[in-house]
Parts: sequence; C-alpha cells; structure tokens
Amino acid sequence: MNKVFYLCVALVVLGAWKYQDDHKKGFVDVAGIDSLTKPGDNFFRFVNGRWYDTAKIAADQSGVGSYSFMNIPQKLLLQNILDSVSKARNPMGSIDQKVGDFYASGMDIATINQRGYQPIKPILAQIDAITGVPSLMQFVAAQLKTGNGLIIGFDIYPDNKNSSINIAHVSQTGIGLPERDYYFKTDSATLGIQQAYKKYLATLFQLTGSSPATAAKNAAIAYGIEQQNAAAHKTNIQLRDVNANYHKVAVAAISKTQTNIGWPTLLAELGATTDSLDMGQPAYYDKLNGMLKSVPIADWKIYLKAATLQNYAEILSKPFADATFEFNKVLNGQAVQKTRRQIMTQNVDGYLGQALGQLYVKRYFNEDAKKRVLVLVNNLQKSFENRINHLDWMSDSTKQKAKEKLYAITKKLGYPDKWRNYDKVQINRTKYFENILWLKQNDYQFQLAKLNKPVDKTEWGTTPSTVTAYYNPSFNEVVFPAGILQFPYFDFSADDAINYGGIGMVIGHEMTHAFDDQGAQFDKDGNVKNWWTKEDYEKFRAKTKQLANLYGSFTVLDTVHIKGALTLGENTADNGGIAIAYDAFKMTEQGKGNTKIDGFTPDQRFFLSIARIWRVKTRDEFLRTYVNTNPHSPAMWRVNGPLMNFAPFYKAFNVQPGDKNYKAEGERVKIW
Repeated sequence: MNKVFYLCVALVVLGAWKYQDDHKKGFVDVAGIDSLTKPGDNFFRFVNGRWYDTAKIAADQSGVGSYSFMNIPQKLLLQNILDSVSKARNPMGSIDQKVGDFYASGMDIATINQRGYQPIKPILAQIDAITGVPSLMQFVAAQLKTGNGLIIGFDIYPDNKNSSINIAHVSQTGIGLPERDYYFKTDSATLGIQQAYKKYLATLFQLTGSSPATAAKNAAIAYGIEQQNAAAHKTNIQLRDVNANYHKVAVAAISKTQTNIGWPTLLAELGATTDSLDMGQPAYYDKLNGMLKSVPIADWKIYLKAATLQNYAEILSKPFADATFEFNKVLNGQAVQKTRRQIMTQNVDGYLGQALGQLYVKRYFNEDAKKRVLVLVNNLQKSFENRINHLDWMSDSTKQKAKEKLYAITKKLGYPDKWRNYDKVQINRTKYFENILWLKQNDYQFQLAKLNKPVDKTEWGTTPSTVTAYYNPSFNEVVFPAGILQFPYFDFSADDAINYGGIGMVIGHEMTHAFDDQGAQFDKDGNVKNWWTKEDYEKFRAKTKQLANLYGSFTVLDTVHIKGALTLGENTADNGGIAIAYDAFKMTEQGKGNTKIDGFTPDQRFFLSIARIWRVKTRDEFLRTYVNTNPHSPAMWRVNGPLMNFAPFYKAFNVQPGDKNYKAEGERVKIW
C-alpha cells in the first residue's frame, strides 16, 4: 500500500471476554496470572497464562482476546442500534432510515439467496463484450468507480511532498492472495494456500455455469495472470520505504511510455482531471502495460471474471459466500462463518460508518471520558518532550525540530467535529447488492471531489465506534475514537496505573509513530522533508536496525520468525509508547507513591495493564498469515519485546540475569 497511514489494526476490535470481578475491584485479573511463570522469563505468560490455557476460540472466530477479534460487548451495542432502527418507521432520507434499511436489506437472506448471481450477470456480460485493450480499460475504469479495483489501484489523498493538497495516486494491485510472496514461496503451508485459492476460483466459475473442467482451466489462466502481476510487485517490506514509493509523474509522460494503458483516456473515464499523479510502484505499471498486449484478450476476460466474482462473492447468494469462507478458512483457521447479524454489523460500520457512528455516540459515548483522555494525551506529550530533551544520541538542533513536530500533533478524540454527509445516498430495503454498489459509487465520488483540492484536516480515517487508534503522518495527527475509550484500554473509574498502562500506552504508541522509521521522514506539517542532521539520522537508523534485528530473532511458530523489517515501525512505537506512558504515569500521585492494590505496587499494576491489553490467543493458520502480512508483531512480543528493553520493568519485577528474557543493559535497545 503506497499510502503511509498507521491504522493500528491490532486495536481494531476487542476480545470476547467478560469484565469479571477484577473489573469491579482492582482491574487486575489476578485469577488469570500464571504464578508458575517468572515475569522475567515471559511476562505475557505470567499475566495471561492461566487465561490463555483455558480460553476457547469460538468456532466463528480465528482467535479470542483483545487483539484483533470481535468485541462482543461493543458489537452487541451496535447490533442493538441496528435492530432498533431497522424495525422502526424512519423518515425517508434520515440517517436512521439509511442505516436501518441497509441493515435490513443485508439481513434479508431469503431474497439474497433467491437472486443467486443474477445481480452480477450484467457485469459479466460487459466482460464478454470486451473486444480489445481499449474496451478492456473502459470496463476497468467503470468498475473502479464501483469499488472493484481489478488492475488499477487508484486513490486520492495528500501529496507526500505537499501535504496541503490532495492528488491522484496509483499503486500496485491485481492479485487475490494476501501479497506477492504467496505466489512464489514453495513451503508446504504456502503451497496449500495456493491450491485452496485455485480451488476457490474454480468454484466461482462453476457457480456461474462453467463445467468442472472449464472452471479448472479458467482458474489456472486467472492465477497465471495474477502471478505475472505479482512478479512486478514490491514486497511489503519494500513498500515501507517512503521515498522509494513516491514518483510524481506527468500524465503526458506516462501516456507515451505506457501507451497500452492509455492514461489520458482512463483518467477521463474516471472523472479525474489532473496533469500529474504519484505512481507509487512504476514497475507494476510497466509490466501491466506490456501484459495488455502480450496476454490474449480472451485470457484477460477470464481474469476479469475471476477478479470480479471474488470482489462481489460475499454479497451474492449463500453458495458464493460459502466458497469465499472456505478459502478464507485456510488463511485464518476460522471453523464456521460469523452470524448474519455479525456480518451486517461489520458491513454497516464499513459502508455507513459515520452515520452509524452518530447513532452510537448519541446513545453510548461518555463525554467525561473524552476530557480525561485529553489529560492523558497532554501528559504523554510532556513526557515525550522530556525524553527528547534527555536523549544522548541526538543533537540540540534536531531535538528542537522534534519538539516542534511533537507539539504540532493534532489530537482527535471521540468523534469528528464535522460528520460526513450521506445525503446523496439512496438505500432500498430490498436491494442489498445494489445498495452496496450505490454506497461504493458514492464513496468514489466523495474521494474524487477532493482531487487537487486543499486537504481537509478535520476529516477522520476511521469510524467513531471502531475500537482502534492511529497516527496519520500526512496530517501529523493522533486519533482515538470513542470505541477505544473503554475497558481494558480505559475505564473512568480505574486507577492511573491501569489507564496509563492501557490507553496511555496506546497514546504513546501513536505519538511515537511520528518518530518511527517512516514517520520520522515527515516534518511537522506532514511533508516528506528531512529535518534531521546527517549525523543524527545515521544514529537513528543504526538504532532502528538494532531493533529490527532483535525482533527478527523471535520465533513465533515452528521456524517462522517475526519479520523485523516489516514490523519495525510498530515495534518502534511499542517500545516508545511504553516508555512515554510510564514517564507520564510517574507524574501522577499514584505513580509517585507506592501504595499496593491487590498486592501489586503502582509500577507493577502499570506493567500488568500493558500485558492485559495485548491478551490474545489465535489459531495457528491465522498467526502464520499474520506474521507474513501484518506490520504489527504478534501479541506476546508486543509485551515481551519492549519490556526486555525497559529498565523500570526489571526493577518492578526483580528481573535477574538467567531469566529467559533478561538482557544486559548494553544489549537493550533504546530509541526514544
């Protein structure tokens, strides 16, 4: 993905576990602690071991806990809203009507199943009508406007070198597996995924009338084209290089070098009036330009059908949704499908998120929580400034620039000051497929309207009800929506140790993203611009390399290691986040004292809270895919990795030489 945007998916959804009595008392799950594990051997296991050994992963989930799995209490709140508004008589055109009728249309599985794949037949007929490259590209443009990206990855967001203006960006795409290496690795796990994917493609062709033999042949052709596309892709690690994935090019120039794509005509079809764009990965488009001539049109039509069927399969009848689930099961290990209510709650949040968010905030958000979290954010900002002042590897001139950037960070809490307008969206209670197309078309036009316009920095990149947090370097902002301002990350009645170890760590994590290996390349205004001295930046790079090497040494599953280079930004943020949150906690009255609660000192409770927010258990299939594709380290190492580098943790739990995660002071990696 070309766009640098730190949406912390590790926080997207909270786990399905109850608050238990400890929530009402001291907020520490004493019963979950594994007293047979030494804190210095594995702190994640010490805090979560007994819970981990007894936790059951629901059949419709790939994991359980507080990491990236369904937050049952949170989703139930949203489901309650949706059940209510979908049954009520709402004024036509109101938010309640649009949200309620969209939800109802998706819950009407009888109609969806009765329609089969009839909704997609006109699109497949358009593919059949393609006669050459020009009409192929015309179809690609038309589909892109309805959310079916196919072979062109098109988006509009700020220019990395001029963050005040939105420009057009194109990025590598055209594959159905998670990332390029899945097409070329030959280990048994990857080969199994490749076979499952080919079977999935063949099943989709059979469901639209092809014989088994023809379906298998078509699947092989589509897979072969995807493999050619993947060969021109950069790896996920290469995509993290900000400057190497920025290429501002004139449309007039690429129209001469990539003549088969036909950029002027394509952009006109897209309604995108621009004389330049950022082509993140030129090698992909050079390869595509050649393939448009070298690959027969008949094969391209098969590929387009395969990609289009994949794009729409989950919103067609049950056989299509089942086929998609059977393939995804190989990637994540989930045993059975989610309930229809769960699926539709997720879809409403995805397609009408700010409309649903308004209903959520009105019913459930505690405004006092917003005020208290703002105090935490401000305290962590001061803590970060103090850490910058005391860095022994950074010069005073760079420190001054770092502090200017730190205090220029915009803080967004709870929900937007200005809600997105869905006035142009028409929702029909009986047409689920069409509703999604209309919503995608509306979203495309919403994005297109930004082209070459000033950036609206009040805009949010997530919905208020989502349990997430993020840092956006182009906006130089940290965002904490209403959804995350709840236990175990935050509780209004909890002591400071719990909240600073929970939401405080998350706040510190997001702030540190402004100064990780990618964020550090953006200035205080959100532009990719060097603000470092050469010597300071070399020292910074050396420290980040040490951190990448450390995490690369951690074994996750069998012989699978964390990808230190892929996870470097998130690991930097985890290490910095804990340190900043701890320093801010020490500014509080509790942090200055030593009064025990539940038998634990304030410092111990702070670290217990950190381990608690990353409490998770996953299926092995999910974990294998996660390590290959996700920029975050697995949960255990989001706890153990930073703490083995942090001296106050050693003191709090008397970690000694000989403990498995002990590191001598000179071996500990400290950046911020």
